[in-house]
Amino acid sequence: MPDKPNRRRFIAGAVCPRCALKDKIVVDLDTDQRLCVSCGFSEDRPDGGVAELPTRVSRAMARRVDTPAEPVTLLDGEDS
Repeated sequence: MPDKPNRRRFIAGAVCPRCALKDKIVVDLDTDQRLCVSCGFSEDRPDGGVAELPTRVSRAMARRVDTPAEPVTLLDGEDS
């Protein structure tokens, strides 16, 4: 039986804190570590205490839709 493949994702635009190369950082989805494929730097994900920054997409108000539904009448183009 083959081993389970590593589930890693590259982080676009991330810069390695050790070698300062851009687009070389991957996140291991199984261990939650970030790794540099260039220099071997690795770091565990910080435990809690890191809150998501509020953005226009993450606010609760942005998820609410206030537009009321209105009926639509379809017309055939020949009748007009």
